[in-house]
Order: sequence, then C-alpha cells, then structure tokens
Amino acid sequence: MVDHTLGVTSLSVFAACLLGWGLVAARMDRWHVTAPMAFVVLGLMVTHGPLGFVHLSLHSSTIRTLAEIALALVLFSDASRVNVRALAADAAIPARLLCIGLPLTIAAGSLVAWALFPAGGLWLAAALGAIVAPTDAALGAAIMSDERVPARVRRVLNVESGLNDGIATPFVNLFLAGALAAESLSAGGIGKAVVDLLGGAGIGAGVGLLGGILLHWATRAGWSGPGFRPLAVLALAVLAYALALLTHTNGFVAAFVGGIAFGSISSKADDQLEFTEGVGTLLTLVVWFAFGAVMLVPGLEGAGWRALLFAVLALSIVRMAPVALSLVGSGLDRVTVSFLGWFGPRGLASVVFGLIAADSLAPEDAKVVLGAVVVTVALSVLAHGASAAPLAGRYGAYAKALHPGLPEHAAAPRLSLRTLKADGRSVRGAAEPSRGP
Repeated sequence: MVDHTLGVTSLSVFAACLLGWGLVAARMDRWHVTAPMAFVVLGLMVTHGPLGFVHLSLHSSTIRTLAEIALALVLFSDASRVNVRALAADAAIPARLLCIGLPLTIAAGSLVAWALFPAGGLWLAAALGAIVAPTDAALGAAIMSDERVPARVRRVLNVESGLNDGIATPFVNLFLAGALAAESLSAGGIGKAVVDLLGGAGIGAGVGLLGGILLHWATRAGWSGPGFRPLAVLALAVLAYALALLTHTNGFVAAFVGGIAFGSISSKADDQLEFTEGVGTLLTLVVWFAFGAVMLVPGLEGAGWRALLFAVLALSIVRMAPVALSLVGSGLDRVTVSFLGWFGPRGLASVVFGLIAADSLAPEDAKVVLGAVVVTVALSVLAHGASAAPLAGRYGAYAKALHPGLPEHAAAPRLSLRTLKADGRSVRGAAEPSRGP
C-alpha cells in the first residue's frame, strides 16, 4: 500500500533537501536561484520521474495543516512589523496600493477569470481573482537587499506585501463561501463567512493586545527572560490562530489582526519576532516543497490556454494597471510606477488559498482554480525570481539620476520586514532612512 501521508520517508527527504540547500545556498544566491525556486524543483524531483520515491497526496490533511500554519505565522509576523505608529510615519503610498490598488486588482482579476472561465460562475471568478491578488516580496529578495534601490521604494513594496495577504483574506473567504453556497444552492455560507471573519478579528485583537500587554509588563518586572520572550511571541501567533479555529472563526484573520494589535503596543516587536519568523520560514519552505510535489503536476495537467492567458494577464496588466491608477497624483516617476507594478510576485498566500480552494470546491471548479493558480504562481516564481536582481540594478541606476526632491528619495522610516533571501537570511533594515543620493 502506498503511503500518501507525510511519513518518516517524506520527512527524511525534506530534511536532506534542507541540508543540501544549506550547503549551496550562497552559491545559488549568486546565480539568482531563490529558495522557493529550489524547493519547488526539489519537491517535483522526489515525487515524479526516476527519483519519484516519495508519494504525497494533494488532499493530504497534514500538508494543508502545515501550509495554513505557515501562512498564519507569516501573517502575524508581517503584521507585527508594520505596527500602526511606524506605518503612520509614511503611509500615503502604501495606503494607495492597499486601499485602491488591491481592490482594483481583485476586481480586474475577477473580471478576467469570469471572461475566461464563465462556466464556474461569478463567485468562482471572484475567488480566483482574490486568490492571486496578494504579493510576496520574499520571492524577489534581491530587490529588498539592493541598496541601489531607494529605501522608500523598497519600504513601499515590503509594506504592501506584508499587509495585502491579510487584507485579501476576507475577500478570498467570502468569495469561496459564495462559490460553495452556489454549488449547494444555499445562501447561508456567505452570512456565516462574515460572522467567521468578524469573530476571527475579535479573537486576534484580544490575543494580540492582551498578550502584548502581559509580555511588556513581565519584561519590565523582570519576570520574562530574554531567551524565552521569542517563544512567547510564537505562542501568541499560534494561540490567535488556534483559538479562532476552536471557536469556528477565521484563523488567518485572527493571526493577521493579532499581529497588528501586538505590533501596535510592542516597541520591541522586531527583536522578539525572529524565532516566529524562523519557524515560519521553515514551514514556508515546506509549502514550496509541497507545491512542487503535489500541486504542480496536477495543476499543469488540468491547465489549458485559458489558465496560461489568465496567469500572464494576472502578472502583468491585472496588477500593473491598478497600481498605476492608484499612484496617479503621487508624484512618483513613471519608471518607478512601472517598477512597483511589475514587482508583484505571487507566492505563499496564493499557494495556500489555492490549496484550500482545491480541497473545498467541487471537482470541476477545483480543477479550474488549481490550474490557474499553479500556472500563475509557477510563472511568478520564475519570472520575478529571475528578474529581481537585474531589474534592481537597472532601476537603481535610473533612480540615482532622479532629482533628490522627488518622492522616491524622501526620508523613509526604518521598518524591517520578512524578506527571505536565497541564503536563508531575513533581510533587516530593508527601509533604512534615506535622504536622497
């Protein structure tokens, strides 16, 4: 009998891949090979072809659980770093991208999906548009670590990617609930989804605020040791997610709101998040490994020209046009706007949402979503991963010649976020203060 669970063999193979990447990561970084690229290929190699001695299932509950926990940890840590006080210091451009650009991207993606996959209906098209809308700056860490790119531009991209997956989560859940309700001819799914989202937000806010206050008090009183404070922050992230699941509300929203609440009252969130980010990074690599192992081949087999066209449009005009519209009047140079528009990699959030959709929807609808998401993410991993370093260099040289008074060179408050480099390090200080060339 073939074992399709994450057993000892699968664990051993993944550990060997992780060890191998640790030995060659610096060399791969020089060749612009990112960690997601490598683990997608490794996951594909050990499950298919002559080296295919690991057998995993697309519908494995273990894979889905690990993927969901990975996203929850990333949502919490990213939201914690973008605390309200730090964001308020330079919120204009990120607010444009998140409040105008993201909704327009979801709407445009939904319309394209509806035109290409009309049989699935409007709810499915809207879900697909929302699934592929969030960006993941970790897929192009070369840009975040390249000091030739103005600090404010790097900060804008990092803040956007740190928040848009959490903001997109309610849309994904509502639209999936609508699609499931349409399948079952029931309208109760949408109302329940709204309640779940609000409940998750309440639980997240409570856990983040209370946990942050308790941790601050314990630190000042000398009760909390520095070696265990990072573990306490990890516990807050897991607790917000788990309590939401226990109360049948949305765990992703709880983790995201919990991170915002914790970061807004914790002045040392950056220092306390390293362990949480380390665990999240490990689980993220598991997700990319699983993407290559269980999602890539079924997705490509079920994808046709419509999925390919959807992916190309999603990575280009569906992203770039809303970004351009949202930045009208911002004062940014047109090349900067194009740079921000192109750099919208689709990563972890899209993979996890796609996995959930494929596991929840009816077979025909699941096939459509899986094919479109897999092609979009696979193209993004290749295109954005390969173009990040060259474009960073070219844009950096162009930006250096811009007038020092332009918004690109405005002072950017320090705000470090998760940005996984190919060598496994999180880039710190990705938005150091910059006051022009």
